[in-house]
Amino acid sequence: MSSDLLSHLTRQKSRGASGSLAADGERRWDIWLLFFVGALVTYGLVMLYSASAVMASQRMAAHNVLLWSQTQKIVLGVGLLIFALQFDYRWYKRLVYPILLGTVLLLILVTIPGIGVVQNGARRWFSLGGLSFQPAEVAKLTAVIFMAYSVSKKAKRMGSFTIGFLPHLVIIGLMVGLLMLQPDFGSSVILISMMMLLLFVSGARFSYLLVMTLCGAGLAYVAISNSEYRMKRILAFLDPWSHRQDIGYQISESLIAIGASGLSGRGLGNGAGKLGYVPELWNDFIGTIIAEELGFVGVVVLLSLFIGMLWRGYRVAFNAVDAFGMYLAFGITSLFALQGMANLFVVTGMLPTKGLTLPFVSFGGTSMIISLFAIGIVLNISRNDEDTWEEERDHRAARREEKRWERKRRNILKRRDDLRS
Repeated sequence: MSSDLLSHLTRQKSRGASGSLAADGERRWDIWLLFFVGALVTYGLVMLYSASAVMASQRMAAHNVLLWSQTQKIVLGVGLLIFALQFDYRWYKRLVYPILLGTVLLLILVTIPGIGVVQNGARRWFSLGGLSFQPAEVAKLTAVIFMAYSVSKKAKRMGSFTIGFLPHLVIIGLMVGLLMLQPDFGSSVILISMMMLLLFVSGARFSYLLVMTLCGAGLAYVAISNSEYRMKRILAFLDPWSHRQDIGYQISESLIAIGASGLSGRGLGNGAGKLGYVPELWNDFIGTIIAEELGFVGVVVLLSLFIGMLWRGYRVAFNAVDAFGMYLAFGITSLFALQGMANLFVVTGMLPTKGLTLPFVSFGGTSMIISLFAIGIVLNISRNDEDTWEEERDHRAARREEKRWERKRRNILKRRDDLRS
């Protein structure tokens, strides 16, 4: 089944690539993808200010502290987006191992006391001059780059256990193990889900994926049962109303706020959840204030923008001119899809709380910067034609070899002439 899906993607890619060429023979980058991302970022800024203004005015220097901080991160992220848009995405597969090594090193360093900073009981951040940085966000993008490089390189050998399955399990497993040391259970689940999705569409055997799923479920059970705070989250998920005054407080208040929203909500700025009833309303639970203040209409707008972004991202993947670009765009887009669904499921009580942001909308500097950079990569994939780098490299090598033999021939002729004279 996965092989059929891969063939379908390849056929779509070939048709799309030929149909998306401009009259001058150059591909145009996907402006609609940029539009949907820009709309999501703008939507997020408006709701971030609405969610955080009261809290910021009480606890911080001004009511717009979080808004200004997020705006700075967006400006930096847009700069990286522009860079990624101009930087040929095929260089990532040439730099994949240095990128992977650097990411693993960051994940190791952040777990060391004195280097990594503890917030909310987890050592997940670096702090440099008052600025925090979360390497888990880098790890997600690095994992996609590595997976896209590996599965595109192995192609028809993906059905092999030792070639197409085990190496990916080892590398991603190493990253997940380092994430769990922080601990970061939510990012670990996203990373594993992304890996399995890419393995599935690239042709890995379904039996391998099924066994991995069963083993992963067992390991997840062990990780949850041996952690008090994870067990509390499960209890809060199963019955938030019985634990409304303690571990189920956040999710129960979120559900109350959403339930009181109606068709058009209480009105922008008029939500009650931001008065201290729903913790982290500007972060993981920003979906709650969108539903409370803008109602069903606001949620439909959010979902429409998000689905539009995913549609354009997958379209770029289907139209990519090579397998690496296809898997890279597919993996990045799937990363946003998985994390977006996980966040909204948590907000509505369909999943236990995981500490995952809503991409492009929630407050979070590292997430916003890396997400915008990743979108720049997808935009670059949408504008690139066939890769001629390897052909040009081989041509240069042939020319060097030709010149070497020409010099050798001239030297032989010169020595012959010297002997005759």
